[in-house]
Amino acid sequence: MLTARGFSHQAFRCGIYEGQDVLLDIDDVDLICPKPGRVGQLRQSIQQRIVWHDFTRTFVFANMAFEPIRLTQEYDLFVAYFPLARDLIQISAVQGWKDHCRTSVCWIDEIYATDIPKLKYWLPALSHFDHIVIGYHGAVAAVAEAIKRPCHCVPIGVDAIRFSPYPCPPERVVDVYRMGSGSEGLHPLLLEIATKKNMFYVYDTFVASDTKIHDHRQHREMLANMVKRSRYFIVAPTVNGGSPEATENQIELGLRYYEGSAAGTVMLGQIPDCEPFHTMFDWQDAVVAIQADGSDMADVIASLAAQPERLVAISRRNAMEALLRHDWVYRWKKILDIVGLEPAPQLEMRKKRLKQLAEQAGNG
Repeated sequence: MLTARGFSHQAFRCGIYEGQDVLLDIDDVDLICPKPGRVGQLRQSIQQRIVWHDFTRTFVFANMAFEPIRLTQEYDLFVAYFPLARDLIQISAVQGWKDHCRTSVCWIDEIYATDIPKLKYWLPALSHFDHIVIGYHGAVAAVAEAIKRPCHCVPIGVDAIRFSPYPCPPERVVDVYRMGSGSEGLHPLLLEIATKKNMFYVYDTFVASDTKIHDHRQHREMLANMVKRSRYFIVAPTVNGGSPEATENQIELGLRYYEGSAAGTVMLGQIPDCEPFHTMFDWQDAVVAIQADGSDMADVIASLAAQPERLVAISRRNAMEALLRHDWVYRWKKILDIVGLEPAPQLEMRKKRLKQLAEQAGNG
């Protein structure tokens, strides 16, 4: 599996690095870590700018930024999993991988259908792979049409064991936790509510997603500890370009939905009207709806606070369902199904552990 963990340390990539760590635990995996050559970061930026305008459609295959890597043994599967399409330039660092890998998967998490015309010089890189996987459901058909190849949808996952409050649920000392920017009008309202109700409201005071982190495991551990100690967790569908209109109303689930449910929070926000939510979060109160501008936030929180048994039920149900649906083990099992490989015994062992924790969550 190709990984950028050796040179790309933005916080938004840590969720995928976490998924790679789970894969290391449940299968026999070698991580391939490209090393940028001299002034490698600058060359990556230059190459990316060139590819956006490369009518020859060849520069996406050029290795301008990395020290070349040669595989020395045979593999059943080669996986290149990227959060963004622009990461495709990393593939060229691995020379001759098609000669050493029986089959291959390119998995890109975030793509909007409206981006496809702009990605026309990036997508030829997908022709090298046997299987194409897209994380955003609404873009699968558009990518398949653009490259004239079948595509599969596999959404991002979460280390549900790390994020689960079970077997020893901690006290929920954070009243409301809100990550990222989201609705501009929501934050002032939450500040006002927190002041009036003496609530502990935790929020980002900087652009966290692009912040460089020291260690992705410590970052995810800290985040998990924060979320599973939070009573209410603010969620919202992903927005590309700042508005739903920019994506022609392609609605997708961000990682926050998976993290919030795994941690057993009461998720407050919009209920996305999209197939992934309707099929993957189809249980009662998976998200407690609030208006997009947050105008009813105070009333919703007051109503929930008056129903302690409902709060407990929501928390247990969210944690249980995430353990049974959204751990990375289920995503990797789907990849194995796509390529026709049998899972290793460690995968079934993790599923068993997830089921045990889910039973604890369900039984309280």
